[in-house]
Amino acid sequence: MLDNLTKRLSTIFSGLRKKGRLTEDDVNEMLREVRVALLEADVNFGVTKTFIASVKEKAVGEEVFNSLSADQTIIRIVRDELIAMLGGADSIPFNFGSQPPAVILMFGLQGSGKTTTSAKLAKWLAAQGKKPIMAACDRQRPAAIKQLEVLGESIGIPVFTGEEGQTAVQVAKAALARCKHMMNDVLIVDTAGRLSIDEPLMQELDLIYNVVSPTESFLVLDSTTGQEAVNIAETFHQRLKLTGAIFTKLDGDARGGAVLSVRAATGVPVRFSGVGEGVEALEPFYPSRIAERILGFGDILGIIEKAEQAFDAREMEGVESKMRTGNLDFADMLNQFRTMRKMGPLKNVLKMIPGIGSQIPEEALEHINDKSVNRIEAIILSMTTKERSNPDIINGSRRKRLAAGSGTSVEEVNNLIKQLYDMRRGMKQLSKMQSRMGPRLKKR
Repeated sequence: MLDNLTKRLSTIFSGLRKKGRLTEDDVNEMLREVRVALLEADVNFGVTKTFIASVKEKAVGEEVFNSLSADQTIIRIVRDELIAMLGGADSIPFNFGSQPPAVILMFGLQGSGKTTTSAKLAKWLAAQGKKPIMAACDRQRPAAIKQLEVLGESIGIPVFTGEEGQTAVQVAKAALARCKHMMNDVLIVDTAGRLSIDEPLMQELDLIYNVVSPTESFLVLDSTTGQEAVNIAETFHQRLKLTGAIFTKLDGDARGGAVLSVRAATGVPVRFSGVGEGVEALEPFYPSRIAERILGFGDILGIIEKAEQAFDAREMEGVESKMRTGNLDFADMLNQFRTMRKMGPLKNVLKMIPGIGSQIPEEALEHINDKSVNRIEAIILSMTTKERSNPDIINGSRRKRLAAGSGTSVEEVNNLIKQLYDMRRGMKQLSKMQSRMGPRLKKR
């Protein structure tokens, strides 16, 4: 997600740090490069123009020129403006209504991943302690009902299909009655998509909307469609009362500019993002976390939350403080990699680690798999307890011993040690940045 933009911005800000004191020309040149980077990431032109103007205005208002901390001030301004562009620091709380059941209306164009996203959302809600039921109101696509049934069975969520020959509106009405009768507290209504926005689609959605009175109306958008996703959101928003957008396939879109554009261009906030094909690959959208990941700061809270899902609280004790202070050692790294196996695709998790995600080339991330993790584990397991806790003592002779003991090469040992130092450095830089910005990272 937004990998190309992250790499470009990391390069731009790295150049700023090397300059020490900044002149107004330095800042103007930086903003020109940021503008190009945003446009190349497929961010809306008007949104980009407004963003650059706002950053420049705030930079002029700050005492950044000829200051030793000018680069950090500029990065803070860019970060704050990115968060504003994305909709604010925190995610929007889920609206469950004043009394159950809460009704979630799901819609979008055909091929956006709407039906799969409905199942992902149902699984996420179940993890929050809710009892959802899904309604198969896509009566246009023959395989849609069966697809939702299969997905529902795989996650243990009931699916209401209605009777053969019923219209989508009739099924939605019956599903709501069924939901109330069975005392389910959430109804997810999966509606039909089209190849393009047309009047019959909108009329059907209007009727379903009036029948079920949704508490949340989510437009599902394919992130790979680029700026067309912004146009789709704008059209739907003019007709229906949208409460949010869900972007799918973000893990496969290195540009992802539509995610940055849709809130600023249409007023529709991004609420969730799909980051994989599995039914568990749905994440709430946190603007502050996304902004920090774009700037190469990683996503410490995201890693901690994924780890908490894989381990109990006792096993996670102390991990957050170590990650914040950059005091990780090889024992922690070993536990991290083992944890990652339970947290989803390794490359997605690595991208969230400060000092790692923005430095590893995409082609290298593609080759990170269980086999490569096994080699890392072998190197760490070949270390003594003292070496794991104090990597500074691992000199040349020790590195040769570790390579021989793990069946790897000295180069691999060197790379692993460098990775640990990069992680530490990235986390310390983030800590320093946050101390200047104020305590932003807090548990949500």
